[in-house]
Amino acid sequence: MKIIEVTDKKTRQLFHEVPHLIYKNDPNWACPLEIMVEEVFDPAKNKAFKHGKATRWILTDDKNQPIGRIGAFINFNLAKTYEQPTGGCGFFECIDNQEAANLLFRTAADWNQANGMEAMDGPINFGENYINWGLLADGYMPQGFGMPYNPPYYVKLFENFGFQVYFKQFSYHLDITMPELPDRFWKVAEWVSKKPQYSFRHFDWKQSEKFVDDFVRVYDNAWRFHEHYKPIDKDDLRDFLKNSKMLIDEEFIWFAYHEEEPIALFVMVPDLNQILIHLKGKLDILSIIKLLWLKKRKTMTRARALIIGIAPKYQKSGIESAIFYNLRPVLYRKPWYKEMELSWAGDFNPKIIALYESVGGKRMKTHYTMRYLFDRNKPFKRAPVIGQAEQDTKKNN
Repeated sequence: MKIIEVTDKKTRQLFHEVPHLIYKNDPNWACPLEIMVEEVFDPAKNKAFKHGKATRWILTDDKNQPIGRIGAFINFNLAKTYEQPTGGCGFFECIDNQEAANLLFRTAADWNQANGMEAMDGPINFGENYINWGLLADGYMPQGFGMPYNPPYYVKLFENFGFQVYFKQFSYHLDITMPELPDRFWKVAEWVSKKPQYSFRHFDWKQSEKFVDDFVRVYDNAWRFHEHYKPIDKDDLRDFLKNSKMLIDEEFIWFAYHEEEPIALFVMVPDLNQILIHLKGKLDILSIIKLLWLKKRKTMTRARALIIGIAPKYQKSGIESAIFYNLRPVLYRKPWYKEMELSWAGDFNPKIIALYESVGGKRMKTHYTMRYLFDRNKPFKRAPVIGQAEQDTKKNN
C-alpha cells in the first residue's frame, strides 16, 4: 500500500473516486458535489485558511488502485481552546481493512503532530460544523444534506486505531404530516406568538444585510458561554447565503424579536441530498439542468434544520414553540414537505436535546465526534456538558 498526497488533477480525481468504490451498492448514499469538497481544500474559497491549514492523501493498493482517502487540517484559533492543541481529520473513506485505515489515520496524525498538535478529532470538517461533521454510528438511512454517511464498519476502524468518542451528535425527525403535537402545545405557541412585545419575521433577500446583522447578534448571545465559542464572521455568513441561494427558501429561515431586538433564530433548508443522489457528484451543464428539473418536480420532500438559537434570557419563554407556530402555515402551503430533521444536538447540550424532544422530535440518528490523543498515557476526557462548570462551582461554594 502507498500513501500519496493530493497535489494535482490526477490525484484530485482519485480522491473523488474512492467513495464511489465504497458505496457502489449502497442506495442510502448521496454523493456530495465534488466542487463543494474541492472548495474545502481551496484557500481562495475557504476562509478557514486565514487561520489554518489543510492537506489530503489517497491510499492505493499494490496494483495502484485507490482504496482509501483522508484529509487533515488545523484551525489554529480553535486548536488553542482545548486542554491540548487539537487538529482534525475528515473526508475519510476506506475499504474494510484495519491496516489500510491505520495507515491513513497515522498519516493524518503525524501531519497534525508535526504542526504542533497533541490530539486529533475526526471525522470533522475544515470549516463550519453543520456539514461534513461526525461518524455515523446509528441510523443507517438516507442522511439530510450535509450530514455524513458511512458504512457501519467505520466505527470499528476508528476505535481500533485508538479514537474515543469525544461527544455524540443526535438528529431528530418530525413527521410533518402527522398531528403529533398536542393541542396544548399549539395553544401555548399561539399565546406566546401573539404577545405584543414579540414579533416574528422570515428571511427576505431584499433585506439580507439586516438579517445578517440579526443573525450575528442572536448567535453571539446564544453561544458566547460555550467553552469553544468563537464570534461568527459576517463574511462567512454572506458567503453561505451567496453559495446557497439556489437552495434557500426564505420562509424556512425565521427570526424572533423582543421589542425589535433579535432574540432567536431558526434556519432550515430543503434536503438537497434527495437531488444529489441522482447527480453522482457532478455539476456540469447536464447536471444543472437535471437539478433544476428535479427541484421543480418537488423532489425534495424533507427539510433539515441547521440551527436554532435563542438568547439565554428567553430560553424558557416558549419562544421556540412560537417559531414553530409561525412556520406551521408555511408547511401547510407546501404539502410536498413530509419530514423535518432537527440536527444535530450534541450530548454536551442538554437544553437543545430537551427542545427538540419538546416539539415532538424522535431521535433517529447518532453521529460520533471522535478524538485521538497522541500521548497514549494521557487521561481521556469527554466534551464537558454546557453549564456543568458553573454548576460544579455552585456546588463547591
